[in-house]
Amino acid sequence: MDNERIRAICLALPHGTETLNWGHRLVYWVGDRAIGGKMFAMTDADGLSRDVLLFHAGPERYHELLEVDGIFPAPHLARAHWVALERWDALRPREIEDELTRAHALIYARLPKQTKTVLALPRKEQARLIAERRRMLAESERAR
Repeated sequence: MDNERIRAICLALPHGTETLNWGHRLVYWVGDRAIGGKMFAMTDADGLSRDVLLFHAGPERYHELLEVDGIFPAPHLARAHWVALERWDALRPREIEDELTRAHALIYARLPKQTKTVLALPRKEQARLIAERRRMLAESERAR
């Protein structure tokens, strides 16, 4: 498993998007963050962190996953039931894919109704709304 395989898995999930945040984190979202999307997984883009993958485990799986050698509470996100893998072989590739799919589903279930409504729109309409929202955010940022 590696960053490219994680990227392929995450972007293949419904409404999966990606951003580069905090200088070195590839962040995977359910829905674009401009319309209220929420992150469900992250990888380290530069390979300098002590973790290779972070994801939302949910309250049921969180404690189970912490029992696995090579998995620890995700820094700054543990209280939201996120875990971190310190190496790619902490879980088998199929298990990682299953956990990412589960993380995506858990986050999608918690999205606000308004965000889910936008995600249900045709792709072209979604893109228009996302572009409009980004324009509004940029204008409000300039006004500060």
